[in-house]
Amino acid sequence: MQKILQFQNSDFIQGLFWMAIGMLSFVAMSVGSRELASTLSIEQVLFFRALIGLFVILVFARKLLPELLHGKLFKLHLARNFVHFIAQYLWTIGVVMLPLASVFALEFTMPIWVALFAFLFLREKLTRPRIVATICGFIGVLVIIRPGVAMVDPAAGLVLIAAAGYGLSLIFVKRLTREVSPAAIVVWMIVIQLPLGFVASLSDWRPVHVGDIPWMLVAGLGALCAHYCQAQALKRLDASVAMPIDFLRVPMAAVVGSWAYGEAIDLWVFLGGAIIVLANYRTVMAERRAAS
Repeated sequence: MQKILQFQNSDFIQGLFWMAIGMLSFVAMSVGSRELASTLSIEQVLFFRALIGLFVILVFARKLLPELLHGKLFKLHLARNFVHFIAQYLWTIGVVMLPLASVFALEFTMPIWVALFAFLFLREKLTRPRIVATICGFIGVLVIIRPGVAMVDPAAGLVLIAAAGYGLSLIFVKRLTREVSPAAIVVWMIVIQLPLGFVASLSDWRPVHVGDIPWMLVAGLGALCAHYCQAQALKRLDASVAMPIDFLRVPMAAVVGSWAYGEAIDLWVFLGGAIIVLANYRTVMAERRAAS
């Protein structure tokens, strides 16, 4: 019994670690995408992000080939990546048009969708600590951005739609992790989304410059690392536990936006961040007590 509890706690800690690395990677991806979108079209940004990912996964392709050839749950991979591609297209428009903190704040209506989808499709329990963490996290987000002009910008509506799409995509990923390795999930993401991005980019192709290459690397490697870490975390944590923790991306994005783009930042960001941290800390402790 003690060994089982130690294993569960180990999985929980590892899940938190993967979430932390994933959050940093998502912020890096957003910065790289914004910089690329200053000279390239949104469709090109998605294409080059996937192209950089392709070069990376080719290094590991031979090792993963047997699993990939098996084609396990291929229809679910297709569904997940189609939904995710549309969601990230809308999200990238938001990254270009809105302050980074506002984009991530709006995106974090996503845990509400994740909790609902996880309950409906994965039969995960809607425990009291998880519900409280989600609500408090969203309150923390509202404290940070204090709904105003940015919330009624048309781009904000696109980010909200993207959030619902990301929520559904995450449920697909959680289901896939039961039978497919995180590395294979990421490979299928690149393989499916690369041609989608290429076809879409032909509708608005713009000249590519040498100066775009470093930002392609930042956006592409950030995206690849973010989704790999997310799959690793979801393999160890329930979706409705992992997503409220991800709220911490909002204060992180606010700090990066202030440093890199001069976007306004004040004490409200840190107050909202404190609410998010406290809510998630209480949830983590409750989950660990439940495991014991």
